[in-house]
Amino acid sequence: MSSKHKGILIGIFGSLLAVVLLQNTSVVSFKFLFWQLSMSRIILFPLLVAIGFVAGYVVGKRSW
Repeated sequence: MSSKHKGILIGIFGSLLAVVLLQNTSVVSFKFLFWQLSMSRIILFPLLVAIGFVAGYVVGKRSW
């Protein structure tokens, strides 16, 4: 795949990601143990994805 095609694909995926994030700007509240957290979905989604990647990396690196 040429670098031109990669650039186009990155642009398309970046645009789709921006649309999804901008459509989810409402504030959500949830309880975790004794705390109640309120934050925008635009912050929550990338935060949960990052936590998932870190957890997957840690579990994948651990030798049983």
